[in-house]
Amino acid sequence: MTTTSTAPVGQLIRGWRQHRRLSQEELANRTEVSTRHLSCIETGRARPTSDMLLRLCDQLDVPLREQNQVLLAAGHAPAHPQHALDAPPMAEANAALEAILAAHEPYPALVVDRHWDLVAANEAAYGLLAGVDAELLEPPVNVLRLSVHPRGLAPRIDNLDEWRAHLQERIAREARHTGDPVLAELAAELASGPASGGAAAESGAALVVPLRLRTPDGGVLSFVSTTTVFGTPREVTLSELAIEAFYPADDATRRALSRW
Repeated sequence: MTTTSTAPVGQLIRGWRQHRRLSQEELANRTEVSTRHLSCIETGRARPTSDMLLRLCDQLDVPLREQNQVLLAAGHAPAHPQHALDAPPMAEANAALEAILAAHEPYPALVVDRHWDLVAANEAAYGLLAGVDAELLEPPVNVLRLSVHPRGLAPRIDNLDEWRAHLQERIAREARHTGDPVLAELAAELASGPASGGAAAESGAALVVPLRLRTPDGGVLSFVSTTTVFGTPREVTLSELAIEAFYPADDATRRALSRW
């Protein structure tokens, strides 16, 4: 459902409604408008106000970038600002990101955008990339491709098949929610990767899927990850950023990272 401003606004609203699997009656009830009025918006017989479109987008959980496209399609100004990360209005947000990354040392953490391109990382994260082909580290660096590429981290991931399946499931879920075709392509790319023939997934009481990285000395670092996003973003770029923070999954990893 990622949109372009060339489509009529009614078509965009109908597309998002169908993507969320809502009937006209259900969406009308949620936004407290008549089904007739919603039908007129979708067919182009009514010109909705910007407030009405934002109400519909809110109920449809439309991403901020696509909300702006919906407004533009109706002849309204975008409601949500969008800046480059190095623009002055983003200074406080950048400071917050840098503080989070620095405070997470000695554990790795990185910031990615909506398509999982690398935005920033702390020294611990860059330290794990030793040995990766320098060509793969030329911007833009896609973190997903880097992790499963034969010249990237893939040869060092002890549970590559398990980790790739986890990533594919996650990205496919994100693609279904956002309708973003780039994420759908990434999910398909991950799913089509060949089996590694490496260590099998461990059965048992593991609560989360770990990332297990082999080290040059023959050891294995085991991580669990968390995702952090800005809680109430009103700016497009901020709404699309996520911090991926990795924590030791065992004492051996914790001790090794502390020594480094």
